[in-house]
Amino acid sequence: MIMDKPRIYVDFNEMLDDDIVLLSQNDTKIDSAGNIITFYEGMPVSIYMDDVDCDGEEDNLIAEGIVIKPDLNKYPWIKHVKWCCRFNRNSWMNESDLMNGKKES
Repeated sequence: MIMDKPRIYVDFNEMLDDDIVLLSQNDTKIDSAGNIITFYEGMPVSIYMDDVDCDGEEDNLIAEGIVIKPDLNKYPWIKHVKWCCRFNRNSWMNESDLMNGKKES
């Protein structure tokens, strides 16, 4: 499946809360198109995690969010993490859902 736009890889298994995922240990990360992205507080980001559908076909999980600093008082065990992403739970879907929605529009 081809992504609708460049996205930053996250691991949705590394969730801090129901709408916060670990994003990066550094100030930069390479997106799915090979661009170096430099993070800042409040930056809008498009994120993804690789996934497959029930037939074993690629069907990435995707979401939209903003870059935030981790709350080290609430999560002291993530001192190594520099940036997190607070994502919109309503935007979290499989890529095929987005593509199917676009076809119907």
